Amino acid sequence: MSTSEVYILDPTTGQLAASEDDSQGGTTHAVIQKTNGDDEHSLDEIPETLPLLAVRDIVVFNYMILPLFVGRDKSVKSVEASLNDSRYIFIATQRDEKNDDPGPEDLYEIGTVGLIMRMLKMPDGRLKVLVQGVSRARIKQFTQHDPHHQVEVELIAEAETPEITPDVEALMRSAREQSEEIISLRGIDASEIMSVLNNVDEPGRLADLIASNLRMKTEHAQSILECQDPIERLSLVNKQLLNEVEIASMQAKIQNMAKEGMDKAQKEFFLREQLKAIRSELGEGADVDEEFEELREALDKAGLSKDVKKEADKQLKRLESMHPESSEATVIRTYLEWLVELPWKKTSKDRLDIKQAEKILNEDHYDLQKVKERILEYLSVRKLNPKMKGPILCFVGPPGVGKTSLGRSIARSLNRKFERMSLGGMRDEAEIRGHRRTYIGSMPGRIIQGIKNAGTRNPVFMLDEIDKVGNDFRGDPSSALLEVLDPEQNYSFTDHYLNVPFDLSKVMFICTANMLDTIPSALLDRMEVIRLPGYTEQEKVRIARRYLLPRQIKENGLKEEWVKISDNTISQIIRDYTREAGLRNLEREIGSVCRKMTRKVAEGKEGPFRVTPQNLSKYLGVPPYQEDERELELPPGVAVGLAWTPAGGEIMHVEVTPMPGKGKLTLTGQLGEVMKESAKAALSYARSRAEKLGLDHDFADKKDLHIHVPAGATPKDGPSAGVTLVTAVLSALTETPIRPDVAMTGEITLRGRVLPVGGIKEKILAAVAAGMRTVIIPARNEKDFKEIPSELRRNIKIHTVESIDEIWPLVQQVSGPDTESNGEK
Repeated sequence: MSTSEVYILDPTTGQLAASEDDSQGGTTHAVIQKTNGDDEHSLDEIPETLPLLAVRDIVVFNYMILPLFVGRDKSVKSVEASLNDSRYIFIATQRDEKNDDPGPEDLYEIGTVGLIMRMLKMPDGRLKVLVQGVSRARIKQFTQHDPHHQVEVELIAEAETPEITPDVEALMRSAREQSEEIISLRGIDASEIMSVLNNVDEPGRLADLIASNLRMKTEHAQSILECQDPIERLSLVNKQLLNEVEIASMQAKIQNMAKEGMDKAQKEFFLREQLKAIRSELGEGADVDEEFEELREALDKAGLSKDVKKEADKQLKRLESMHPESSEATVIRTYLEWLVELPWKKTSKDRLDIKQAEKILNEDHYDLQKVKERILEYLSVRKLNPKMKGPILCFVGPPGVGKTSLGRSIARSLNRKFERMSLGGMRDEAEIRGHRRTYIGSMPGRIIQGIKNAGTRNPVFMLDEIDKVGNDFRGDPSSALLEVLDPEQNYSFTDHYLNVPFDLSKVMFICTANMLDTIPSALLDRMEVIRLPGYTEQEKVRIARRYLLPRQIKENGLKEEWVKISDNTISQIIRDYTREAGLRNLEREIGSVCRKMTRKVAEGKEGPFRVTPQNLSKYLGVPPYQEDERELELPPGVAVGLAWTPAGGEIMHVEVTPMPGKGKLTLTGQLGEVMKESAKAALSYARSRAEKLGLDHDFADKKDLHIHVPAGATPKDGPSAGVTLVTAVLSALTETPIRPDVAMTGEITLRGRVLPVGGIKEKILAAVAAGMRTVIIPARNEKDFKEIPSELRRNIKIHTVESIDEIWPLVQQVSGPDTESNGEK
């Protein structure tokens, strides 16, 4: 069979087809070695055993002549073996093109016997061979693996040409027409190629000829090679042609669109060059044009949405038409720079390893299990549903319990940026929403500023002191926060300065507050409240040992081996020098001890320095609090109550003094309306129980009562003092002293019921710190026991009561300190 020397192009690159080791190389001056042989060859000449050449990402068909670059050692040896013998070689395609050393199971069973027509040795040691496909063949078995693969093959004879029926003729014409359409779409002269295709009358040969020039995936080309029936093979090629026509049509459409875009860009370039020349003549300089060009490129790369990009282009065109020194041009330039610097698309990848996140939270914070569980739940949901909206958490607790530092730990566990914004004392709505661009110096709000500083659109954003936001004639910032903290609205938050929507839904907002009373209800409704009540003495000791002491040692330039402070010493610092729910004062006192040691080292003294309960006063001075501060005996009319404050719980003495008079009630001590009502209710309850308590029924007409709560300069209000007031009133009227080691909390009704109150854990912490042994709380607060650590319960007895009548037997001095009750917990 006569063959024409036609070079086939690689379907994927458009360059000369390459085998497994194709690489870009420079021009070589090596001499081409032409193999001996005629153009005619017979299938009878092909040996049964042939060297094997494995190729990647290409399938060789019959009648196909193509150059192959051979570089692998086994492949080079296969080519050399073929040239030293019959020049025939079996070409098989790899199933995985990344495999550098394919074995029998890595190759397709059916391949093509090729004739090596020419061979060229490259300077880098590779071979370039020109191969012609001769016949399909099947691997019967591998006869050799080293130094190269050798296989025994079975030739697959070409099926006889079937009768050309109208169906077959239609199939062949369809193949030719689609081939012509593809060639035309690619902009190639089709006359010469179509003359070749029109002269081929055999369906199988036509299929092979077209398939060898089609851009197909390897598996599709292999399926055509393996198909022995000529008609079926041509049908497979037709299907590939249909797909290729669609792809070529779309490519042509895209190229036309690109060309139109290039024409428009060339026109704009020409006009801009003219504008540059005009400005140069006006003396405005070329720097302005460079600045505009840089701004345009930055806006293109900023990832702006369609609407924001439209607004940016509009402002940029306005800027180009203005004098660069005008004030309005400065405003627009600053605005565009803000658009460029905001992270419209940039996000940090969340660390969704739950175990690692839990480890980080435990490293940074002791206890706080409820908060940690909530963060780990958020991460778990985020892992299963990446599109979830960020939660709005609100940490509520006294100062120094770790609300702000917990936010940093959350950001670290999530692998996100952390940004903090203090809302304390904020009164201007523009601080949240930004200033409108109507004057020089206007800026975006602090929310957008924080997003810009973070550099990502999904930081952990902490809004500190949200309970201290104010309002005046400049607006109400808390109302402006309603949109920011609403997951259903903040995906399109619009800052007054930007005047375009920015998506805040990916931000994890965390708010902190000391109390909830001052937060507007509409704003509070958008947040998930998590309370951080405070720490027990044992928890403070562990936290001081694990976090506070090492930090203060480092900050004061000491070494750990120089500082010897026992847990008993830390406990004494907590009891005698601090009275707080948090840890700030404790860290200050520890820092004071460390500074004293630092001075000793600076004076030349050598450590270690031991701090014991006996010498602690030498470091910290006289203790401001003493454990024996609790009175060992209370006079009649004095009761100890428990109160909640933004700084934690504290004890409160209520004093009642009866005097001869006409039933007048005097209240002092800066009491609020709620406490005044509780005092009046306490007096009414005492009058209703006068006979049962052994009082004259008309005592209210003959005696005045003066109720006083010490620390009168401090305003006091709340529903927690009802039971304390009624107990003090009954004690004063009956002249019965109250046990000094009993503290109580709860509100009362005129019927004598005890109502539940809040802040139970904080109040019990305060009672333990003050040395109380018994606490009386409302029975309906029993649910709050689960929040009280077991170590705290061991240090104090807790009684639950439902009515005032149950309190009186528990608090009388005559009943002794260890009185038991059915309500004891």
